[in-house]
Amino acid sequence: MAHRWTTDLTRADLTPERVFLNRRQLMAGVAGMGLSGLAATAAGAAEEEALTPNSYEDVTSYCNFYEFGTGKGDPSQYAHKMTTSPWSVKIDGLVDNPGDYALEDILSEMTIEERIYRFRCVEAWSMVVPWNGFELADLLNLAGVQAAGKYVAFETLHRPSEMPGMAYRVLDWPYREGLRLDEAMHPLTLMATGLYGKPLPNQNGAPLRLVVPWKYGFKSIKSIVRITVTDQQPPTSWNMAGPREYGFYSNVNPNVNHPRWSQASERQLGGGLFAKRVPTLMFNGYEDEVAHMYEGMNLREFY
Repeated sequence: MAHRWTTDLTRADLTPERVFLNRRQLMAGVAGMGLSGLAATAAGAAEEEALTPNSYEDVTSYCNFYEFGTGKGDPSQYAHKMTTSPWSVKIDGLVDNPGDYALEDILSEMTIEERIYRFRCVEAWSMVVPWNGFELADLLNLAGVQAAGKYVAFETLHRPSEMPGMAYRVLDWPYREGLRLDEAMHPLTLMATGLYGKPLPNQNGAPLRLVVPWKYGFKSIKSIVRITVTDQQPPTSWNMAGPREYGFYSNVNPNVNHPRWSQASERQLGGGLFAKRVPTLMFNGYEDEVAHMYEGMNLREFY
């Protein structure tokens, strides 16, 4: 198909699976380590030893999925309660073919492929991750986007009986996210069904999540059950909760700092605690592919 996207990244560029899955534990270790601890690590430990291998079950137990609780271990402890089969996605709004689409029917229509993307974590670490899935554009074309459509809104599963974190009003449930239509239709934008050649674990957003590689993780909505095409900018959960910190666009922009940290530089995940920092790339390195969508916009205002 004409809109397919290709990359020059290969499996030789990949962040090791254990490092990717262990990334939040590494972040926690850095945050909790005092100056003396850092000095001791620098003097007496090899950088790779800071990334202690763990079992698959262990390293997938440190996730953000607030529907299961705000603790990093809550998703892996409780996400097994979430029923992921059967699964359907309601597609509505400004589309020609609205309805409830069974996941198996969606997958039968889609071209499933592996995409190797470069990502930047919020914590200013970069990584290269292989995702399996299909282009969101293919699903939107299946639904038939109408000419008046300008935005695409997403919702996560809202099932308090299986998601104990919903008992706490940390966010205004259900979890919501959104893209402008041209962002949603861009060939880089993926609906992921797996990573590292494996199905998505529940705590990582099974069975269907959004991947937008030139934006922060705030656009990586998990366990999607509804997609709505609209002519109005949709509300998004983190923008609603903290509009000063989290704008609608969430583009990676090294020239605009988060209120609580700099975004100007990053380190490669897996390079050790003392890996050299390098300048963060505009749009996370995808400037040639996506910058045209933001021409004329003040990206300090539309952050």
